[in-house]
Amino acid sequence: MTLKIANLSVGMDLPGLDLTFTRADLVAYAHASGDLNPIHQDEAFAKSVGLPDVIAHGMLTMGRAIQVVTNWVGDPTAVIEYSVRMTRPVVVPDTAEGSVVSFTGKVAQINDDGTVQVELGAVFGDVKVLGLAKATVRIAQ
Repeated sequence: MTLKIANLSVGMDLPGLDLTFTRADLVAYAHASGDLNPIHQDEAFAKSVGLPDVIAHGMLTMGRAIQVVTNWVGDPTAVIEYSVRMTRPVVVPDTAEGSVVSFTGKVAQINDDGTVQVELGAVFGDVKVLGLAKATVRIAQ
């Protein structure tokens, strides 16, 4: 089924996602992105600069959050604008379970030009890790 603007309403929840971050994910992302900052891989270094443990890359968290929107709309190219503010880190322990972040989305605005603004949420434990997270997507009329 294709998503249509006529079937949307402000306040409508998008299907959420619970996604896991592991140390292996951080290593893979560091090498793919070129962000080799030791706070993302070296526990002793992360603690030496005042962090509780290794933390996930903010851009990795941002990239995972938009999956709520791309899964919902079914077309990643429909995203025409996306922004977030990193508010708290995602701490990733050296365990097989890693850390789970819950991502949510809600239709915030439906525009006459066929675009929809979606507000996104990201919670790690009881902590909101992204603020002012929003995406604008183009939806079929």
